[in-house]
Amino acid sequence: MVSSLVVPVIDVQNDNFKELWPAMVVAMKTSSFVALDTELSGLGNRKSLLAESIEDRYKAVCHAARSRSILSLGIACYKKLDDKAADTYLVQVYNLTLLCSEEYIIEPQSVQFLVQHGFDFNKQYAHGIPYCKGNNKGASDDQGVHIRALFTELLRARKPLVLHNGLIDMVFLYQSFYAHLPDRLANFTSDLSEMFPAGIYDTKYVTEFELRLTASYLEYAYKKCKLDNSRSVTSGGSGPHFHVEFCQYPGHMSSYVDYRVCPAVASAEGRTEICEHFSGFGWCTNGNQCPLSHDTDLIILQDEKGTGEKRKKRKRHREKKKGGGKAAEGSSVFDGAPESKIPHMEVDPEETPEDQQGAERAPERRPLTDSDGNTQPNEGEAMNTGSEGNRVCEDNTDFRNLAPASSNDDDTNTKINTNDGVEGQAEDAGGEKCSDPTPKNGVQTKKADSGTHRAGFDAFMTGYIFAHSCTVIKKEGVGAGEKEPQKEEEQSWLPTCVNKVYLSRKTAPLNVVKSTFSKSSKSHVQKMEIVWGRRV
Repeated sequence: MVSSLVVPVIDVQNDNFKELWPAMVVAMKTSSFVALDTELSGLGNRKSLLAESIEDRYKAVCHAARSRSILSLGIACYKKLDDKAADTYLVQVYNLTLLCSEEYIIEPQSVQFLVQHGFDFNKQYAHGIPYCKGNNKGASDDQGVHIRALFTELLRARKPLVLHNGLIDMVFLYQSFYAHLPDRLANFTSDLSEMFPAGIYDTKYVTEFELRLTASYLEYAYKKCKLDNSRSVTSGGSGPHFHVEFCQYPGHMSSYVDYRVCPAVASAEGRTEICEHFSGFGWCTNGNQCPLSHDTDLIILQDEKGTGEKRKKRKRHREKKKGGGKAAEGSSVFDGAPESKIPHMEVDPEETPEDQQGAERAPERRPLTDSDGNTQPNEGEAMNTGSEGNRVCEDNTDFRNLAPASSNDDDTNTKINTNDGVEGQAEDAGGEKCSDPTPKNGVQTKKADSGTHRAGFDAFMTGYIFAHSCTVIKKEGVGAGEKEPQKEEEQSWLPTCVNKVYLSRKTAPLNVVKSTFSKSSKSHVQKMEIVWGRRV
């Protein structure tokens, strides 16, 4: 028996931003690492974003960041609890709805995609947190209650930053909340290395080069890590595993929270045929109209059954792609793009329909997919407002001062059987598992539609993958004779992955380092004087 994972996502908008500000700042400062994710108004031409030259890619993303905007920002703060026997994290997740105060482009395909997945544009324009892009305008970036000041607090916290296929996210974050982007990539990476001295980690890179999962788009990687972790727990805890705990938000705070339940993976017996392109890349040209299944749970179970056959496909595909790293014959330009960002990319009118069709499932390395992994949860993921077993977290409460509570991967009150689904849940007419929407304390909490695409939950999934990876890799290292560090925060979480950002269609990552041949940008130097009160 394993439990469902009930994740509370705090909805932050302009009318409660000031109230929630102290809690968010404390959460970041007391965390062990912070995971981020963004929803964007568009990205521009997709071919430019996947150019062969990394410098050209950077320029294309910079153009998009200057002309488009961030619509929502997800923040997941993971605090490792030292008083627990096993690796245990206390997690706070925030979903911030934003509204750029300057003119920006919003692309029709982005609107369509976001509306299909529950994004409320009426709410954004009525209650979005305003911000200005580029260099500081008006209020100081280190004072007041506004989104740029919150980003400054993130920098001051000096915590590891975790993203999934994070190049696009980092460029947009820099332009939106920090300063004007430098013209050269080398200056940008130099700036980042000083902005985040504790390191930047890309879970897309981790899942491909360290965990070597069959696919590495966000939803797949998260559900695979959660399944493996649950198996380790239910097998008696002999294998590497970790636990997560959440705050329980009492009284009026519960009205800000969306609860999301993540059921265990069910049996694959008797299921429908899966969409091969979605299973490999996390997206499909037919979208919701595809007659085949996009159920990630089913994809994972079928992958585990057919590992040998997939290895043969991967070998054939690697042979095709030798020589210059060009796309395999018949592949789509989309296949190198972050799947959640694909709907935000403009289609080149000169492309033929064949150019836009999906390719067979096969990337050039062992992992089979290419995406930044912000895919929305699909089938089998309902909302739950029950919060029994979670920690109570009052406003402005430090993570370290919270009372113990049960972890959600093994002993929460809502139990799941791997084969039979969620115990105590009702099935609706469509056969989808649904939780009771009324909490036992009688306070009606917020709900979101099943499958809603939320930056906050995507940030949680990104952090979960990172925590799982750290636990697995650390245990494997200790088992091989390495000494376990006494204070993990003083060590690099994943030394082989620090400051390595995944690059689509490339065999090597982008290294976030300060080069001897490039200087920090002028805007960055000025900004760091504000952040730290000194020159870099």
